[in-house]
Parts: sequence; structure tokens; C-alpha cells
Amino acid sequence: MNPDTQARTDTDLVMDIGPIAHGGHCVARHEGRVVFVRHAIPGEKVRVRLTDSGEESKFWRADVVEVLEASPDRMAHFWHLADSLRAWSHGHPPVGGAELGHVSLSRQRSLKGQVLAEQLKRLAGVERVTEVEAVGGGDDGLGWRTRASFAVTAGGKLGMHAHRSEHVIPVREMPLANAGINGLRLWDVDLQGIERVEVAAPANGSRPLVLLAPAAGTRAKRLNAILAQLPADVSVASFDPAKGEALQLRGRTWVQESAAGHEYRVTGEGFWQIHRDAPDTLVGAVREFLHDGGYLEPGAVVADLYAGAGLFTAALADAVGVTGSVLSVEGSPGTSRDARKNLHGSPQVEVVQGRVERVLRQKPRNFDALVLDPPRAGAGKAVVSQLIAAGPRAIAYVSCDPASFARDVGYFQQGGWKLAGLRAFDLYPHTHHMETVALLTPRG
Repeated sequence: MNPDTQARTDTDLVMDIGPIAHGGHCVARHEGRVVFVRHAIPGEKVRVRLTDSGEESKFWRADVVEVLEASPDRMAHFWHLADSLRAWSHGHPPVGGAELGHVSLSRQRSLKGQVLAEQLKRLAGVERVTEVEAVGGGDDGLGWRTRASFAVTAGGKLGMHAHRSEHVIPVREMPLANAGINGLRLWDVDLQGIERVEVAAPANGSRPLVLLAPAAGTRAKRLNAILAQLPADVSVASFDPAKGEALQLRGRTWVQESAAGHEYRVTGEGFWQIHRDAPDTLVGAVREFLHDGGYLEPGAVVADLYAGAGLFTAALADAVGVTGSVLSVEGSPGTSRDARKNLHGSPQVEVVQGRVERVLRQKPRNFDALVLDPPRAGAGKAVVSQLIAAGPRAIAYVSCDPASFARDVGYFQQGGWKLAGLRAFDLYPHTHHMETVALLTPRG
């Protein structure tokens, strides 16, 4: 068939691929309509399969099924199940979680830098080019995940969802995961009666934890049968994702993590950075901006907001010493309990469980410096206003989402602040995600 023929079937189109966009897809157009195409590279000509193409939709979505004119940065995908071309040739969509695996790592980082620059310009009016830095010693971008989430097929096999789909595809490997996760060989386990599996295998080699989310009606006998198939040195718990509650089946319901000279207990579904080198990398970047910038000194009054299990809180406590004070605020009750345990030996730390905006409203105070690491949705306008009102000399803002980050930078600018420093890290190789650490200071 002539590659320049626009339509192949009702769902296939030939398209020229435009720029990268936030979210892991590229922009193309069909008869004036925007089509977000995954598994492409800007400048390519490809055949795509429409995956979301309602006539009333403002935009469509599509996956690449054939490359007609390839970018020089296109690589053979390292994971067959995540390879769009191979998966669709076998009649099913690819699994999510490695949507840039067909792109060279250097080009991946370049594309992520373009997304960050575009979001800052569009949402904050900031013209800034930032290099996305490689992290870790490996040159293939594999084996970095210390946590992984899996679905379960109707037949009880370990699986993963296709992107934006309830379709579950059986898996027998997870190349982005570390050896501790892959070594459990969960794909050999009969998981009937389970809806979801979460695994944490700390980079320090301590005891892994497997969390099983049972389907309604699953009995203890079935859970015990699964338990018998798992290695004896692995902790196992059942958990309710809606309630965030874990019930011990064997071992403990938490893992022991290490970072920046500290040990951390992190409960079940409690938040911890996924990349094996992320905790040290991010603590180092925050310390560089605040401590080396002269904003973090012994005796200072500081806060760690959206603090999780206390990763940054511990580093702040080290910096301000016993003559200073650190307010550590976390919304999740379980993770806040972890922070209390992790920081019980630091009398200068006050751990408060609650929403950041509520805690700042109920306990208004001034700070010398702040650290915030909000969820993907960002801090938001109200919280930014509260942070500015607290009068800090500097704020270190850690973000996993360039769009919400750029929006919040815009709010800071409206409040008379400026983006004084920015670093970006490729802590999610082969995916579209990245992590940024920014220094924000009052203008003038």
C-alpha cells in the first residue's frame, strides 16, 4: 500500500509526527483534529491505530503500529510486551510503563527537557532550558525500579494493564524493576482471588514486601495457598487499596529503606521514591540549593511539607541541629506514623498529620526555609499563597509533574517570587516522567 495513502482501515491512519507533548505522546493532526500519538518520535512518518476516536472528541489518541520513516534515535524496544509495533502485530495493545523504550536514552532526556521548557513557558511565562540529568551508573536505563504494581488476569496470572485500559496482559518479566522484584518470579504464582499486587524491594537489599489486594469473597485458605508459593524470606500482607490498610500474613507490613545516612521505615503503600538512586539524588539537590545557598543554617526554623516518611525531614534536622526546628507535615496517617518512628530521635522535629493547607492555617508561623514535595497534582494556588505568607527566604520545590510544577511557579511569580534555580533528573528512564528540584526566592 502507498504509505502516503491517508487511511488504511476505519482505525488506521498514516501520519507525520510533530513535537513531543506532556504525557508521553507526540502531536499529529488529521483533517485539522489533534491526534496524540504514543510510541512515536518527532519527525517520523508512521502508521497509527486509533485507540480513542469519538466523533465528538476534541482530540484523538493513537498508537504506532508501523514505522514508515524512522528517526535516527529509534531503537529496538527492550521489552516485547511494551513494544507497540510487536504488541499490535499480535493483536493486543502494549503494556504501559515503558512508552519511551523505543527511543535512545539521550533523546529521551532531550524530549523531556523540551516538555519541561514548554510547560514553563506556557504556564508560567518562564523562558528556561534545563538539562535533564542522567542518574545512576547503568547505561541501559533498566533495573531501577524498587517498587512495582501489577494487575492479575482472570486466570490468576501476574499481569499489567495496557495504557488507559482495563485490558490486562500477562507478564513474565519487568525489565525496569530491580533484581529483588524480578527474583520473586511472581509470574509463576497462582494468584486467583487477587485483584492487584504491589511489590517493594529496597535498594539496600533488605527484606522485600509483597502486598496482595484480595477480590471480594477471597478466603483465608486461598491467601494461605498463595503465601506457600512465595519465598520464605519475603514479607507478605493483604491490603485494602481503598482504606490503605494492610494485614500481616507473614513477616512485616513495612520495608526498611536507606538514604542520605538515615534508615527509614516505610509502611506498605506508603510513599517512597521508586528509582534506586532517587532519594540520595533529590536530598543532595535540595541540600545544594538550601544549605549551599546559605538558606539552611544551625538554629533555622524550617518545614518539610508533603513529607512522606521523612526523607527530607531527616536531612533538614541534620542541617538545623538541636537549636533549630523542623515541622514535618504529611496527610497520610500511615506514612505520618512512619515519620514519627523514623524521627523519634530528633527532638527538633515536630511531625503533624494532616492536609498541608489545614496545618498551615491552624498553626500559622514564619519559616526561614521550606521544602515541599507535593503529589502529582502539585501544591495549588491556595497553598502557594500560604507558603509566601510564611515569609521564608527560600523554598525548595520537588516535583514529579512538569505541568503542575510550572503552574505553581506561575503562582509564585504572581506573589512576587522568582525561579532562582532548577535541576531536572531522569529518574524514570524509558517513561515520560521526570523529577525536578527548584529553588524559589522572593524577587528583589
